[in-house]
Amino acid sequence: MDELFAKAPVKKVYFQLALPVVLGMFASMVYNLADTFFVAKTGNTALVAGVALGTPLFSFMLAIGDIFGLGGSAVISRLLGEKKYALSAKISSFSLYITIAFSLLLTAIMLIFERPILNLLGATPQTYQYAADFYRILVGGSVFIIVSLVPGNIIRTEGLAVKSMIATLSGTILTIILDPLFLFVFDMGAKGIALANVLGYAVNCGILFYYMNKDCKILSLKLRDCQINLHNLKLVLVIGIPASLTNLMQSFGVALLNNHLSKYGASAVAANGIVAKIYMIVILVMVGFAFGAQPLIGYNYGAKNKERFKEIMRFDFLVEVVYSLVLAVILMVLAPVLVKIFMTDTKIIEQGTYMLRATLLTAPFVGAILVFTTVFQSAGKAWSALIMALARQGVVYAPCMVILANSVGYHGIIWAQPVADAVTFVIGWVLYRKVIKDFSA
Repeated sequence: MDELFAKAPVKKVYFQLALPVVLGMFASMVYNLADTFFVAKTGNTALVAGVALGTPLFSFMLAIGDIFGLGGSAVISRLLGEKKYALSAKISSFSLYITIAFSLLLTAIMLIFERPILNLLGATPQTYQYAADFYRILVGGSVFIIVSLVPGNIIRTEGLAVKSMIATLSGTILTIILDPLFLFVFDMGAKGIALANVLGYAVNCGILFYYMNKDCKILSLKLRDCQINLHNLKLVLVIGIPASLTNLMQSFGVALLNNHLSKYGASAVAANGIVAKIYMIVILVMVGFAFGAQPLIGYNYGAKNKERFKEIMRFDFLVEVVYSLVLAVILMVLAPVLVKIFMTDTKIIEQGTYMLRATLLTAPFVGAILVFTTVFQSAGKAWSALIMALARQGVVYAPCMVILANSVGYHGIIWAQPVADAVTFVIGWVLYRKVIKDFSA
């Protein structure tokens, strides 16, 4: 482990750790595009909109898994750099079992409060039944979605990024196969889309448990290791909760956007659902590089290897910003063609093209924001991580949406996110410079 994290050339180890995560994210992107393609091919705008309304729910589940998935992995990577192996094993076991318990409780709560939650997500009489069909199945299998985030993240702290990728790919491939089968052969509609997701994550989860038990030398699945004191729990939560809030704010942001767009009809919501999936081409790969490099960042921060840490950061920024800039330009040019692949309705193509180009304009800022976030998590900078989690699609985005929607209308709704991205980047840069200054002191 020391050879890989502390001594191997930065570029080599960066890609060795990050590329499997990127490939896993790429598989998720392919699924998201295929999923939207299959649903759109039904020609049912209300179905497309109903499934799109479930996107914040999915993000919410990922957010819950991130509490101990990203929180646990960030702390473990730093502890491994400090050679605290026994504590790392305890944190890994605790993170896993507490997430299982919490996800079961959350499933019951979400099933009980179905109607108010769907209304909050922006369901209308036209889309409610489709949204409810999707919601019930996805919530029923939410334990697999939530729990998969824990082993999927923490095994990468031992350098097992390829194993994590294999699990992700296996679940995603199964889901892509089941999607058209459930949708067109068994005519299950939104229920089929949700069931395909649940079964894919169940397979993903099972494979991750197998690899964790078989290949991890330090991390533990043993129930007897599921014990940490209040201090160590706090270490995990002060990083995990801000990490979770990033996805929660994404759910909030999407729900807020759908609520505003719903005033302009189902076509606007459907167009936004398609745009969100195309934007995944950029965002998921950026997330893959950012979080793939996180164990490397955390290890060298914990080991206080200042020069190597700075070299890693320079390369991380280069990869994120250049990738996002190049791909954003390509997708902006191809925007009308890409939207048309999903739906041929002229109004949806026009709306989707406009939305996609506006969203892509600030993609390089988002790449930098992701780097800031992983650094704050790896360094245990709880307040900085919390600020970044709440800013982009929360405390910055919401005022931007309200002000621009009221002053500019439809165009203001579309441009609220790019404006929020730019403001969040400035905030992140100021916080990041402080972290680097303190670490170099």
